[in-house]
Amino acid sequence: MTRTVTEIADRLKQLSGEFPGGVDAQVSGLTGELTVEVGAADLIAFVLRLRDDPELRFSQLTDLCGVDYLEYGAEGEAPVPERPARFAVVYHLLSMKHNQRLRLRAYVAGEPPLIATVTDVWPSANWFEREAFDLFGIVFDGHPDLRRLLTDYGFIGHPFRKDFPLIGKVEMRYDPEKKRVVYEPVSIEPRVLVPRVIREEGYGD
Repeated sequence: MTRTVTEIADRLKQLSGEFPGGVDAQVSGLTGELTVEVGAADLIAFVLRLRDDPELRFSQLTDLCGVDYLEYGAEGEAPVPERPARFAVVYHLLSMKHNQRLRLRAYVAGEPPLIATVTDVWPSANWFEREAFDLFGIVFDGHPDLRRLLTDYGFIGHPFRKDFPLIGKVEMRYDPEKKRVVYEPVSIEPRVLVPRVIREEGYGD
Protein backbone atom coordinates (compact mmCIF):
# COMPACT_ATOMS: atom_id res chain seq x y z
CA MET A 1 0.00 0.00 0.00
CA THR A 2 1.31 3.48 -0.89
CA ARG A 3 2.32 5.54 2.14
CA THR A 4 1.74 9.26 2.56
CA VAL A 5 4.51 11.60 3.69
CA THR A 6 2.87 11.91 7.10
CA GLU A 7 2.67 8.13 7.52
CA ILE A 8 6.34 7.77 6.64
CA ALA A 9 7.28 10.54 9.09
CA ASP A 10 5.29 8.80 11.83
CA ARG A 11 7.02 5.51 11.03
CA LEU A 12 10.44 7.16 11.31
CA LYS A 13 9.53 8.70 14.66
CA GLN A 14 8.57 5.22 15.89
CA LEU A 15 12.07 4.03 15.01
CA SER A 16 13.77 6.87 16.90
CA GLY A 17 14.25 4.82 20.07
CA GLU A 18 16.31 2.23 18.18
CA PHE A 19 19.10 4.73 17.48
CA PRO A 20 21.17 6.27 20.30
CA GLY A 21 21.31 9.67 18.61
CA GLY A 22 17.59 9.72 17.89
CA VAL A 23 15.76 10.50 14.67
CA ASP A 24 14.19 13.87 13.87
CA ALA A 25 11.58 13.78 11.08
CA GLN A 26 9.83 16.97 9.97
CA VAL A 27 7.37 17.64 7.14
CA SER A 28 7.63 21.14 5.67
CA GLY A 29 4.36 23.07 5.90
CA LEU A 30 5.25 25.01 2.75
CA THR A 31 6.46 22.30 0.38
CA GLY A 32 5.26 19.09 2.01
CA GLU A 33 8.80 17.67 1.80
CA LEU A 34 10.03 15.26 4.44
CA THR A 35 13.40 16.00 6.02
CA VAL A 36 15.06 13.60 8.45
CA GLU A 37 18.14 14.16 10.62
CA VAL A 38 20.19 11.34 12.10
CA GLY A 39 23.52 11.21 13.90
CA ALA A 40 26.58 10.28 11.86
CA ALA A 41 27.27 7.33 14.21
CA ASP A 42 23.82 5.87 13.42
CA LEU A 43 23.96 6.53 9.68
CA ILE A 44 24.58 3.04 8.27
CA ALA A 45 22.10 1.27 10.55
CA PHE A 46 19.51 3.93 9.78
CA VAL A 47 19.88 3.93 5.99
CA LEU A 48 19.67 0.13 5.95
CA ARG A 49 16.37 0.48 7.77
CA LEU A 50 15.23 3.10 5.26
CA ARG A 51 16.06 0.75 2.40
CA ASP A 52 14.78 -2.54 3.81
CA ASP A 53 11.77 -1.65 5.99
CA PRO A 54 8.63 -2.65 4.00
CA GLU A 55 6.85 0.51 5.20
CA LEU A 56 9.67 2.69 3.85
CA ARG A 57 11.58 1.01 0.98
CA PHE A 58 13.81 3.92 -0.01
CA SER A 59 15.61 1.80 -2.54
CA GLN A 60 17.22 4.52 -4.62
CA LEU A 61 19.72 7.27 -3.82
CA THR A 62 19.14 10.05 -6.37
CA ASP A 63 21.62 12.62 -5.06
CA LEU A 64 24.17 13.28 -2.32
CA CYS A 65 25.91 16.55 -1.55
CA GLY A 66 28.00 18.26 1.09
CA VAL A 67 26.99 21.45 2.88
CA ASP A 68 29.18 24.03 4.65
CA TYR A 69 27.23 25.98 7.27
CA LEU A 70 30.10 28.33 8.13
CA GLU A 71 28.55 31.73 8.96
CA TYR A 72 25.19 30.46 7.71
CA GLY A 73 22.54 33.09 8.45
CA ALA A 74 25.10 35.50 9.90
CA GLU A 75 23.71 38.43 7.92
CA GLY A 76 20.06 37.48 8.22
CA GLU A 77 17.57 39.17 10.50
CA ALA A 78 15.89 35.98 11.75
CA PRO A 79 17.83 33.91 14.33
CA VAL A 80 19.33 30.69 12.99
CA PRO A 81 19.35 27.62 15.28
CA GLU A 82 22.76 26.44 16.40
CA ARG A 83 24.02 23.48 14.40
CA PRO A 84 25.92 20.51 15.86
CA ALA A 85 28.73 20.76 13.29
CA ARG A 86 29.94 22.98 10.47
CA PHE A 87 29.56 20.36 7.74
CA ALA A 88 26.71 18.06 6.80
CA VAL A 89 26.00 15.45 4.16
CA VAL A 90 22.54 15.51 2.57
CA TYR A 91 21.07 12.42 0.90
CA HIS A 92 18.06 12.55 -1.44
CA LEU A 93 16.19 9.25 -1.49
CA LEU A 94 13.36 7.80 -3.53
CA SER A 95 10.89 5.08 -2.56
CA MET A 96 9.57 3.73 -5.82
CA LYS A 97 7.23 1.38 -3.96
CA HIS A 98 5.49 4.21 -2.11
CA ASN A 99 6.18 6.97 -4.66
CA GLN A 100 7.73 9.21 -2.00
CA ARG A 101 10.92 11.20 -1.61
CA LEU A 102 12.95 11.92 1.50
CA ARG A 103 15.81 14.27 2.36
CA LEU A 104 18.22 12.86 4.95
CA ARG A 105 20.83 15.04 6.68
CA ALA A 106 23.72 13.94 8.87
CA TYR A 107 26.10 16.46 10.45
CA VAL A 108 29.80 15.65 10.19
CA ALA A 109 32.32 16.69 12.84
CA GLY A 110 36.11 16.63 12.96
CA GLU A 111 38.88 17.89 10.70
CA PRO A 112 38.83 16.40 8.26
CA PRO A 113 35.09 15.76 8.68
CA LEU A 114 34.55 12.00 8.63
CA ILE A 115 31.45 9.91 7.94
CA ALA A 116 30.81 6.35 6.77
CA THR A 117 30.31 5.65 3.07
CA VAL A 118 26.91 4.43 1.89
CA THR A 119 28.26 2.84 -1.30
CA ASP A 120 27.50 -0.64 0.08
CA VAL A 121 23.87 0.42 0.59
CA TRP A 122 23.41 2.41 -2.63
CA PRO A 123 26.23 1.93 -5.20
CA SER A 124 25.12 5.16 -6.92
CA ALA A 125 26.73 7.07 -4.02
CA ASN A 126 30.22 6.37 -5.38
CA TRP A 127 30.83 9.45 -7.51
CA PHE A 128 28.57 11.65 -5.38
CA GLU A 129 30.81 10.96 -2.38
CA ARG A 130 33.93 11.59 -4.44
CA GLU A 131 32.50 14.97 -5.46
CA ALA A 132 31.72 15.92 -1.83
CA PHE A 133 35.23 14.83 -0.83
CA ASP A 134 36.79 16.90 -3.60
CA LEU A 135 34.79 20.09 -3.08
CA PHE A 136 34.21 20.06 0.70
CA GLY A 137 36.96 17.81 2.07
CA ILE A 138 34.45 15.40 3.66
CA VAL A 139 36.06 11.97 4.04
CA PHE A 140 33.80 8.95 3.48
CA ASP A 141 35.23 6.11 5.53
CA GLY A 142 35.24 2.81 3.64
CA HIS A 143 34.79 4.30 0.18
CA PRO A 144 36.37 1.97 -2.41
CA ASP A 145 38.13 4.71 -4.42
CA LEU A 146 38.06 8.09 -2.69
CA ARG A 147 39.92 10.35 -5.13
CA ARG A 148 39.33 13.87 -6.37
CA LEU A 149 36.74 13.99 -9.13
CA LEU A 150 36.53 17.54 -10.51
CA THR A 151 39.82 19.20 -9.58
CA ASP A 152 43.36 18.17 -10.49
CA TYR A 153 45.27 15.58 -8.49
CA GLY A 154 47.63 18.21 -7.10
CA PHE A 155 44.90 20.73 -6.25
CA ILE A 156 45.27 22.30 -2.82
CA GLY A 157 42.16 22.92 -0.72
CA HIS A 158 38.45 22.36 -1.28
CA PRO A 159 36.79 25.04 -3.43
CA PHE A 160 33.22 24.77 -2.08
CA ARG A 161 34.25 25.52 1.49
CA LYS A 162 33.07 28.97 2.56
CA ASP A 163 36.57 29.99 3.66
CA PHE A 164 38.20 29.05 0.35
CA PRO A 165 39.79 32.22 -1.15
CA LEU A 166 37.83 33.78 -4.01
CA ILE A 167 40.93 35.30 -5.60
CA GLY A 168 43.47 32.83 -6.93
CA LYS A 169 47.02 33.15 -5.65
CA VAL A 170 48.58 30.32 -7.62
CA GLU A 171 48.62 29.12 -11.19
CA MET A 172 48.97 25.61 -12.45
CA ARG A 173 50.88 24.12 -15.35
CA TYR A 174 52.05 20.72 -16.47
CA ASP A 175 55.73 20.15 -15.66
CA PRO A 176 57.22 17.78 -18.27
CA GLU A 177 60.21 17.03 -16.03
CA LYS A 178 58.14 16.12 -12.97
CA LYS A 179 55.44 14.64 -15.23
CA ARG A 180 52.64 16.09 -13.17
CA VAL A 181 50.66 19.26 -12.59
CA VAL A 182 52.46 21.80 -10.38
CA TYR A 183 51.24 24.96 -8.66
CA GLU A 184 53.26 28.17 -8.58
CA PRO A 185 52.62 31.79 -7.52
CA VAL A 186 50.72 33.77 -10.12
CA SER A 187 53.21 35.33 -12.55
CA ILE A 188 50.94 37.39 -14.81
CA GLU A 189 50.47 41.11 -14.27
CA PRO A 190 46.99 42.13 -13.09
CA ARG A 191 44.90 43.75 -15.82
CA VAL A 192 42.59 46.73 -15.45
CA LEU A 193 39.39 45.82 -17.25
CA VAL A 194 37.68 49.20 -16.85
CA PRO A 195 37.64 50.93 -20.27
CA ARG A 196 39.73 54.07 -20.46
CA VAL A 197 38.01 57.10 -22.00
CA ILE A 198 40.33 59.32 -24.10
CA ARG A 199 39.14 62.82 -24.89
CA GLU A 200 40.80 65.28 -27.23
CA GLU A 201 42.15 68.49 -25.73
CA GLY A 202 39.74 71.37 -25.78
CA TYR A 203 36.72 69.07 -25.84
CA GLY A 204 33.67 70.93 -24.58
CA ASP A 205 35.16 74.47 -24.86
